[in-house]
Amino acid sequence: MSAFLFQPTLFLAAAIVAVPLAARLGLGSVLGYLVAGIIIGPVFGVFGAHDAQELMHVAEFGVVMMLFLIGLELDPRALWSMRHRLVGLGTAQMGLTGAVVTMAAMALGVELGAALAIGMIFALSSTAIVMQTLSEKGLTQTSGGRSTFVVLLAQDVAVIPMLALLPLLAMPRLPNFAPDGSVQRHGLDGSGSDAAAHAVSMSLVEDLPRWGVTLVTIGMVAAVILAGIYLIRPFFRYIHSAKLREMHTASALLIVFGIAFAMSLVGLSPALGTFLAGVVLANSEFRHELESDIEPFKGLLLGLFFITVGAGIDFAVLFRAPLAILGMALGVMGIKALVLGMLGWVSGLRGRDLWLFTLGLAQAGEFGFVLVSFSLQQHVLTQSLGEVLLLVITMSILITPLFFILYERLSRRLARAAAPQHDSIDAQAPIIIAGIGRFGQVVYRLVRNAGFRTVILDHDLKTLELLRKFGIKGFLGDPTRPDLLRAAGLAQARVLVAAVDDPKAVVRLVKMARQARPDLHIVARARDRHHAYELYNAGANDIVRETFDSSLRAGRYVLENMGLDPYEAAEAEKIFFQHDRMTVRELARLWDPNLPPWKNRPYIERAWELEDELKTAILTQLERSNIAPDTPGFTDDAADDAAGPDEAQATARQEEAK
Repeated sequence: MSAFLFQPTLFLAAAIVAVPLAARLGLGSVLGYLVAGIIIGPVFGVFGAHDAQELMHVAEFGVVMMLFLIGLELDPRALWSMRHRLVGLGTAQMGLTGAVVTMAAMALGVELGAALAIGMIFALSSTAIVMQTLSEKGLTQTSGGRSTFVVLLAQDVAVIPMLALLPLLAMPRLPNFAPDGSVQRHGLDGSGSDAAAHAVSMSLVEDLPRWGVTLVTIGMVAAVILAGIYLIRPFFRYIHSAKLREMHTASALLIVFGIAFAMSLVGLSPALGTFLAGVVLANSEFRHELESDIEPFKGLLLGLFFITVGAGIDFAVLFRAPLAILGMALGVMGIKALVLGMLGWVSGLRGRDLWLFTLGLAQAGEFGFVLVSFSLQQHVLTQSLGEVLLLVITMSILITPLFFILYERLSRRLARAAAPQHDSIDAQAPIIIAGIGRFGQVVYRLVRNAGFRTVILDHDLKTLELLRKFGIKGFLGDPTRPDLLRAAGLAQARVLVAAVDDPKAVVRLVKMARQARPDLHIVARARDRHHAYELYNAGANDIVRETFDSSLRAGRYVLENMGLDPYEAAEAEKIFFQHDRMTVRELARLWDPNLPPWKNRPYIERAWELEDELKTAILTQLERSNIAPDTPGFTDDAADDAAGPDEAQATARQEEAK
């Protein structure tokens, strides 16, 4: 039992240590998982390469589940609308990359059959790493992210014909790839036959003629589609009648595992089969339930997949010729990047989207491990060449997070270089609105429709262009720049509305405006209570917290539904609003930005006093309204829950400290 628990405990401990650290350093979770695998595998030797290979079969279900979830997000009509890009961009990428890599392998002395296999192996990219990273960094919906997804989708589909083609490439004599990078021309070294002996024991197509294999394969795919259309709904209704949450999870896992098993019986990719099933179920009313049931397993198994990749690195082979293997990995990634960059440019990608497409797909993929293993079984590759290819694939995966870091730096540089020039401001008004996002737009509409002129400043060109379509004129520029504020009429303005999205920029703007105009009335947008303290200390006159008014209105609706009439609920809302304005101003004088609130005793004591005053004021109002203490749901302790989150947390921590 202890031996059984050792490995999962080790995996979880390594992941919990390495992944948050990598994420905090901006390296992404994938690199954290890879490093965790390297630490528990090659570094400390508690988990060997053979163990990693055994676990890889389990870990690959993370990729299977990920593709199932991707399929659930794709409406079949949306997939059909992408058919031209799937065929065009995806096929062009794989064809050109495979051709260039094949020629490079032949230039190194590899014979044609093995070179073609290598070309197919490195034409693929890592769906698991790229989709995980795009999701973490919020790049999925960008033009570069969508083009990347299309190519990954085409690659996953192409695994089927690749697996069908590989047995035709087997040759009697193949070159061995020595660890130092040189090519030795002699027959199989014997270990390849050992790999071939590891055949799939359960197969529906093993002894069938080729036409029979084709019919069975098509029949299995059709069976998956028909089952998704006609059987899944009654199946889930039956499960739903049990009203047991665990049965929903079990049925979701059964669907994924069952389809993966069915695909493996006919020699197809389990990941492709589950993706197809996900697309079929994309319009099902059970889609969201399936997503919520499978998502936790997908994340854990994907993490396990990356850990096993890191743990499976054979450093003994790597250290024999580290520069040669690293050079081959970088060479493959360079070839892929050149092909991707050219195709991205032709397809219309520019700037940051082009760099994302180019650098994001430059690595080899997890299906490369499958193709190498299958090529060894079919005697297409020798064992020594297969070992080198596995290391090259692993090294490219390990380098990929660094490519994404390079993309981020290039993206920031391109953004600075492409930043539009500031508009020349040719209008002045008594009201300056700095920031015209979702907050500033409401202010503008009210003020403008009341008959007052305004000058709008914002640094977001897209927002300003959208507003101009509605006849609203705004000026492009950084509102925190003194020269732009002066040009907008700061010297003559009566009111400045600081509604910029960035909280720190709002504080800088308020300080600068207050220093230039001590008599100016400043209305500032605050992110939260502590931000409001900063703004009061910076010199703002009126401060509006983003969610305060909406939360206050929600509280009024609660009071109305607990028995208060609309007038009395509005009075309670008014008391709370007036008291909170006074509270924020008073606590701002006691707030110390360098001291946690729960360690600031004067702040905590005054917060409690003010909270008691609020409770008394509201209860007095309720008594005047004849709200009896026996009203359902009424309690004198109700006001204890009215404290803001900052004060409530501070109180709890203060009690713990005592």
